[in-house]
Amino acid sequence: MMNKDIKLDWDRYTEQYAEFIVHNNVKHFIELDIDVVVGLKEVERLRSKLEHLTGQKSIPVWHKSRGKEYFVDMCKEYDYVAIGGYANKEIPQAKFEAAFPWFINTAHEYKAKIHGLGYTSCANLRKYHFDSVDSTAWLYGNLGGYIYKFNPNNPNFFDKVNVKAGQRLKPRPSAEHNFNEWRKLQMYANKYL
Repeated sequence: MMNKDIKLDWDRYTEQYAEFIVHNNVKHFIELDIDVVVGLKEVERLRSKLEHLTGQKSIPVWHKSRGKEYFVDMCKEYDYVAIGGYANKEIPQAKFEAAFPWFINTAHEYKAKIHGLGYTSCANLRKYHFDSVDSTAWLYGNLGGYIYKFNPNNPNFFDKVNVKAGQRLKPRPSAEHNFNEWRKLQMYANKYL
């Protein structure tokens, strides 16, 4: 969760973000998802600035505070939208997931793609058909002392291999391994889900 007391020159940050996007020819990028820090009006101003500096539309991020009509308006105006608040539990998980079909169907009704920001529920990838999701879950193995093994027959897509008693994971090799196993899930999802 973002610190509300953070002091930062958001205009300069936006300019540097835009420079990075242009320099690296980034095609899909998220607006500054900082509603909780600066408020929606400021996010909208910074989004406009970012889009002007890059010459392309960003991916706006819907939050509960924006309301359902705002989401519909996002889908009408943008070809790629995101829903946020899942990772920081802005809405209780079960209630949020119950609303996913409405969000996904609404986005697709307006021909917009939808991104699940911070959505990692592997078991639900077959159930909810986001166009994309992101996650840092591949890092959890290092934190928990295990490595992932991709297994498409497992409902959660992974078997977890624990470190033997008295042994430790080597941080970098295990992180690289886990990242590569999660990439296998990405390739599988692109093909089959």
